[in-house]
Amino acid sequence: MTFILETIRLGLTNLRLHILRSVLTALGIILGVTAVITMVSIGEGSKRAALEQLEQLGAKNIIIRSINPPQTIQQQGGQGRSWRARYGLRRADFETIRHHFPDAEVIVPLKDVGSQILKDVYRVPSQAFGTTPDFQRVANLRVARGRYLVQADLDDRQSVVVLGAEIAKKLFPFDDPLMNTLRIDDKVFTVVGILEPIGLAGGAGAALVGRDLNHDAHVPITAARAQFGDLVMRRGSGSFSAEEVELREIYFGSRSRDEVMLDAARLKRVMQVRQTGMTDVQMIIPYELLENARKTALTWQIVLGAIAGISLLVGGIGIMNIMLASVTERTREIGIRRALGATRKHIVWQFLVETGVLSALGGLTGVVLGIAISLALGLGAASFFPDAIVRTQLTTWSMLLSFSVATATGLIFGIYPALKAAQQDPIVALRHD
Repeated sequence: MTFILETIRLGLTNLRLHILRSVLTALGIILGVTAVITMVSIGEGSKRAALEQLEQLGAKNIIIRSINPPQTIQQQGGQGRSWRARYGLRRADFETIRHHFPDAEVIVPLKDVGSQILKDVYRVPSQAFGTTPDFQRVANLRVARGRYLVQADLDDRQSVVVLGAEIAKKLFPFDDPLMNTLRIDDKVFTVVGILEPIGLAGGAGAALVGRDLNHDAHVPITAARAQFGDLVMRRGSGSFSAEEVELREIYFGSRSRDEVMLDAARLKRVMQVRQTGMTDVQMIIPYELLENARKTALTWQIVLGAIAGISLLVGGIGIMNIMLASVTERTREIGIRRALGATRKHIVWQFLVETGVLSALGGLTGVVLGIAISLALGLGAASFFPDAIVRTQLTTWSMLLSFSVATATGLIFGIYPALKAAQQDPIVALRHD
């Protein structure tokens, strides 16, 4: 025990006598550990954000959507007027899916409504959809105020509407939207509910859905069909277009995540029979995208970790370089110690203690800096870079792994200088100038 304590004391004393050199020697380790923790935290934060956005779509959901087949566009007249023929999902498709999937958790239709939504001088392009009360559950919607659609609204074809958070702000910047009225084209609807903001705006989820769900307005599908029919007119400057789409989307909810891919394959076969070539129908499977996102995030974490690990390697080489120089510088000291009875083992341990302490202190400093930089990026990036979305997530494994690798790297690269010091001939070392 006395030998160990004395060896540690000697190693620490030598490091303290050359404090600046010790700090510079450990700098490679410090920066390496900091880089590992920071890069992993950014990668983990980005992965969590992407997964949360995809989870919002429902990992058990399958979305079947009507899409515009380009070949249906026909130009008419010299003023750029166009007509789009009937395409996309039909009510018969919805009934067929319900017939073939009686055990599905939920199957919900969405139908386009109107061309614009108006309130006094405020107007926005229509993102109104006729749907059923089950859409709240399948799309993970939460009501901030008021209520969502109920079965009585469908039965009585009530002219009521539930607004997304953003469209409510745009149409009612100064008034309370609840129990107020707005118009979808020339039809009057009463606002009965306001949804909570959905974290898909501008993210991966919005890109998948094809629109910002915070601008959606939901009305009973029975009222949508009775008041608007299936023909939707789109008017622009000097042109117009008409679309006859019975259903814009069908949300299919599987009973469990394990059944999603099987249900998706069966749904695809059903739709291929009803929609030859599926040129006007698209299937979106959030679960599949979720798995792809996880794999991509893992790949990037490995790449980022490997790049940061190079810094640790460079730091280890730096330690070996300095310790080799130290061996040459301290040759006479080594000779004196050997002459006074120190064995080769004692010399090896003295140098290993120095490299171990340098690596451990460098690793601890790097962990602290990595945590500080990660927290600063997560909290302060938006203040300095408003357009950048930086999210960080600290992980225990990255801190433990980087510290362990840093310490091990220092010890491994310190073995050679320690052995070289121990192999010095005492007589030659004493004569060294």
